[in-house]
Amino acid sequence: MTDTVTSSCLLAMHGISKSFAGVQALKDVSFDLRRGEVHVLIGENGAGKSTLIKVLGGAHLADAGEILLDGEPVRIASPMASQHLGISIIYQEFNLIPELSVCENIFLGREKTRHGFINGAAEHAHALELFKRIGIAVDPSRRCRDLTIAQQQTVEIAKALAVNAQIIVMDEPSAALSQQEVAHLFGIIRDLKAQGIGIIYISHRLDEIFEIGDRITVLRDGELVRTQQVKDTSREMLIEMMVGRPLDKEFPEHEFKPGRERLRVQDLCRGKSVRKVSFSVRAGEILAFAGLIGAGRTETMRLIFGADQPDSGQIFVDGVEVRIGGPRDAIGQRICLLTEDRKNQGLVLIHSVQENFALPNLDRYVRRGLLGHALETAEFAAYVAGLKIRIAGHDQLAQTLSGGNQQKVVLAKWLATNADIFIFDEPTRGIDVGAKYEIYLLMHKLADEGKAIIMISSELPEVLGMSNRILVMHEGSIKKEITDVANARQEDILSAAMT
Repeated sequence: MTDTVTSSCLLAMHGISKSFAGVQALKDVSFDLRRGEVHVLIGENGAGKSTLIKVLGGAHLADAGEILLDGEPVRIASPMASQHLGISIIYQEFNLIPELSVCENIFLGREKTRHGFINGAAEHAHALELFKRIGIAVDPSRRCRDLTIAQQQTVEIAKALAVNAQIIVMDEPSAALSQQEVAHLFGIIRDLKAQGIGIIYISHRLDEIFEIGDRITVLRDGELVRTQQVKDTSREMLIEMMVGRPLDKEFPEHEFKPGRERLRVQDLCRGKSVRKVSFSVRAGEILAFAGLIGAGRTETMRLIFGADQPDSGQIFVDGVEVRIGGPRDAIGQRICLLTEDRKNQGLVLIHSVQENFALPNLDRYVRRGLLGHALETAEFAAYVAGLKIRIAGHDQLAQTLSGGNQQKVVLAKWLATNADIFIFDEPTRGIDVGAKYEIYLLMHKLADEGKAIIMISSELPEVLGMSNRILVMHEGSIKKEITDVANARQEDILSAAMT
């Protein structure tokens, strides 16, 4: 249940339109925000959410429309102008300088000075006041690189409060947080609401919308679908508004047809992060790894893929022990890893989508020392069509794609390697419900082809809805195996993950 909001209109955006190189990103979109309200903005990847927020934040100028703050029209021509108007945007990728302290990041560009020198004591005291207002203790002298993701997010919120922001935009704020950290974040949001601050909340996690939201606005293909009270909305209604069609089920049905063992790991160890981990996965199986952040799931998969080296342990592929000294060896064993951090580890953002697709497949495209672009282009075009990747052209930079389309490019490059063992680390993080469903169908198709699939997910409904078997990790070890997934509960997984 959400708190009662006032009817005072803090922000109104009327008839906002924006196009890029002939592509209509926004068309006559209207949106408003009240004081002390959490207004959730949702839609599929590419629906126009980011463009609307960038117009509000001064990163883009609208082609048409007007913006009013407290009923007065304003022109937001730059991020600095947006900030001066009391608008603060916390992007999914934080704008913090890791080498600087918390205090230095909060007051960067707005330093408190005395007689021409930075007044460090005053900044430190003000930072402490900001964290007290948020209700969390963070040492202002610590470097941001030493903070957890949740603490870094708190620093971003403190930065917003430091400029007296009346509107705070949170873009996928829970994407990298544990359930406990999300609960704490929601506590902070409720406190901000009580202070009369309006919050625009962007998320692909539907459960969060019903827990924290007051109203909801849905965009699709750059147009407004509907704005309504969260309490008058069902999960099924949201999905249908987002994708433009009803989805009978959030997770597609699939018949499990287990085959032979494809991968076996025996007593894998690396320091305290991975402790004597043993498991196997069979052809046609989707094996899910659950656990809290830091439980050792990603660390285990990096050892299997050769991104890190184990202290001890054995890896068997199709019953034969293999030595994986690096990712090239893993690819040679037909193992692929779709990393949790697709932007920093899965893609080279400043390269084109086709160049990213080709990277793990160059051996097939090179003939007599020359790169054969014809085959590369033809294969990529086939995957673009098959995976419904939305791109303007093969030379489009990866960094310009939506999160869902970036994930599809990563999928395409690994599918082209014809791997037998697929490791999906948070495959649907930051992806809308329609794109999620497409990825789920693809995972089932791979299983039907005899591929072995390992899936790491922090979304328990996804773990229960997609897997044939579940392993729960805690502090580097496997604590529980769940084979009767159909009758398992989220509470069963959480209990094992926390003990």
